Amino acid sequence: MRLSSGVEGIARIEIQKRLDLIQVIIYMGFPKLLIEDKPRKLEELQMNVQKELNCMNRKLNIAITRIGNPYGHPNILAEFIAGQLKNRVSFRKAMKKAIELTEQADIKGIQIQIAGRIDGKEIARVEWIREGRVPLQTIGAKIE
Repeated sequence: MRLSSGVEGIARIEIQKRLDLIQVIIYMGFPKLLIEDKPRKLEELQMNVQKELNCMNRKLNIAITRIGNPYGHPNILAEFIAGQLKNRVSFRKAMKKAIELTEQADIKGIQIQIAGRIDGKEIARVEWIREGRVPLQTIGAKIE
């Protein structure tokens, strides 16, 4: 489900359904974006979720949780790079900035791949950059 307000920085959303209660936990990197005008946005979100889940007889509880280092999470990092590319920043500069942010987040390794019509060129291509350890062949390695 996509938020209509376009709030960025959401890492993941958990929905726990019980008989009388539906618990929605939103894990965010930057919760200030949603909490600034808190009552109105949360009410609007609650109404939208209530309509989407068709649960008028159950109680709906929405909790917003902040995650520790947001730039260590791949979804938030991908949103950051997409935002940079929308703002017409050079793709190489955007990738290097993302790597810089992950180094501050204390991540062991990162690989970023951008594909498509890079910089508006007519021929599509794939560019990628890797920093640190990215053990793709190791089954036991935890990779996001």
